[in-house]
Amino acid sequence: MYNEQILIVEDEPAIREMVEMTLEMAGFETLHATDVSEAHQQVVDHRPALILLDWMLPGDKNGVDFCRMLKNDDLLSEIPVIMLTARSDENNKVHGLDTGADDYMTKPFSTRELVSRIKAVLRRSNALNANKTIEVGKLSLDPQSQRVMADGQMIDVGPTEYRLLAFFMSHPERAYTRTQLLDQVWGGNVYIEDRTIDVHIKRLRKLLRPHDCDKLIQTVRGTGYRLSSFIEPV
Repeated sequence: MYNEQILIVEDEPAIREMVEMTLEMAGFETLHATDVSEAHQQVVDHRPALILLDWMLPGDKNGVDFCRMLKNDDLLSEIPVIMLTARSDENNKVHGLDTGADDYMTKPFSTRELVSRIKAVLRRSNALNANKTIEVGKLSLDPQSQRVMADGQMIDVGPTEYRLLAFFMSHPERAYTRTQLLDQVWGGNVYIEDRTIDVHIKRLRKLLRPHDCDKLIQTVRGTGYRLSSFIEPV
């Protein structure tokens, strides 16, 4: 049994009840909300392990607005979010993920796949939220405060770059393909192209460059990327 609480933010009763029943049968506890205001109150009161968030919600704020608000809140940003939506075109998927959502499912969806996605996102979230500070070279990452430091100086890292760096620092000296990074950091079946991963690597290096740590993120030709404190001579 899992016993983690999952907050379902969905205003359609039939879908909400179906998801609740599915998750409870899988061993999860459930909370529910029908709009952003109610969802925010549930998050503050119960701090769920994960949020299933419908894109279209009643009121002046939709699911994307709420996801963006959560990810900009230092106290709530680590709660993983899976977007649920009838919107299936590429631009909407990218827009939802760019707000900080951890995964994206298009209605109608398989309940078995939903449970599988939730378990995968929770595994990644729990791994990144472990208590022990990780250190590689001059870099240190504190999963509890989600702060990244270099020689005592704080580095302002966005949520996606943080997850990417946390994965690299948890698995140093090992090369990963873009597909492996996609599965481990963004989750399986998430719409992200190889070039998007390259963009996030470029952003991460740019953030680390003023602290002389950008060379820790190394390109492995024919494979992908790795994090290593060993800088090979040119």
